[in-house]
Amino acid sequence: MKTDYSKKKVFIAACIGIAIFGVVMLSLGAVMTPLTEILPSAISLPQYMSIGIIIGTLIFGPIVDKFGYKWLLISASLCVLIGLLGLASLTEIHLLIASIIIFGIGGGILNGETSALVSDIFDDNKRGRMMSIMSSFYCIGALLWTLSCVFISNYIIPLTIASLLIVAFIIYSAFIDYPKAKPQEKISYIESIKLLRYPILLYFAFFLFFQSGLEAISGNYTVIFLTDNGIAKSIATVALTMFTLGMLIGRLALSGLMAKVKDLYLLSAYLLIALIGSLLMNICEYSIFIPYISMLLIGFGAGASYPIMLSRLGAIFKDKVGSAFSATIFIALCGNYSLNFITSKAFQYDEQTLFPVFLAGAIIMMFIILPIAIKATRKK
Repeated sequence: MKTDYSKKKVFIAACIGIAIFGVVMLSLGAVMTPLTEILPSAISLPQYMSIGIIIGTLIFGPIVDKFGYKWLLISASLCVLIGLLGLASLTEIHLLIASIIIFGIGGGILNGETSALVSDIFDDNKRGRMMSIMSSFYCIGALLWTLSCVFISNYIIPLTIASLLIVAFIIYSAFIDYPKAKPQEKISYIESIKLLRYPILLYFAFFLFFQSGLEAISGNYTVIFLTDNGIAKSIATVALTMFTLGMLIGRLALSGLMAKVKDLYLLSAYLLIALIGSLLMNICEYSIFIPYISMLLIGFGAGASYPIMLSRLGAIFKDKVGSAFSATIFIALCGNYSLNFITSKAFQYDEQTLFPVFLAGAIIMMFIILPIAIKATRKK
């Protein structure tokens, strides 16, 4: 079907947008140490970024359904730009907090809007594969940011480079056409909330609840767990990078496999690989290579969940894809913070041995929900 926009150009914009979100998610981790040396109270910034991401996730859906994608994508990129410039130049804590909340809002919007955008522009037979390719750019953005901060000691330089690239992306987005908005009488967050009455959306949302929690605790507690088990910090840090690399490989492989293998079997195989990786975490102290293998397998196995689940969800809620994604990703983020909270309490009470249990438990819960969600989709 002929459209009044270029799918290729719009897809490139979505890939760049999710890569920017990859930078957002890892930005504070890379600059926190030098930043807290200048301003010790900056240690509180991650919690404010989380608040911003939740706000961005909640607001984007009904807006894109009503007004389309273009100006919200540009606005979200400007929010991220403000946050990066704030990190590079501000030294007053209240101004920094304000800029980081804006930063998180931009990231939350980009995360959801890019997925909804790709779901919108491709038909059912291409949607999952293209969402998988797009999702891999999240990993690319995260890896490039991490590596640039590793090799460039002055964190102001990577922040400046990232800011200039975002300016270029804003200019690019301003000169291309996007899909038109769907006919909606008004922006209604109540209607978005009403989507939660559909059991099928809840199945997908709670599957991603545990997926998001798995990603969160893998990223936040792996280094602490490994170092507590006698692993050198340098090895533990590389192991964490292997998680992102594994996810990138998994999503690139997924883009080729989705056309050949039923997604129920494909996602089950990915989850099994992640489960093996989580079990290997129990013997991480016996070899320096086991943490690498473990995190590579967990990252690879975690890579399929979002592209497959959001692809199916987009096929079901075509007329309100933004609102459906907004509600689903919000519930997923609740899993992110819930599992983070539980794991933090375990570490506070010196129960670090529960970390592999939490990883495996999240994967097992996804195994339980998966066939129910897929069966409900087929009925729909």
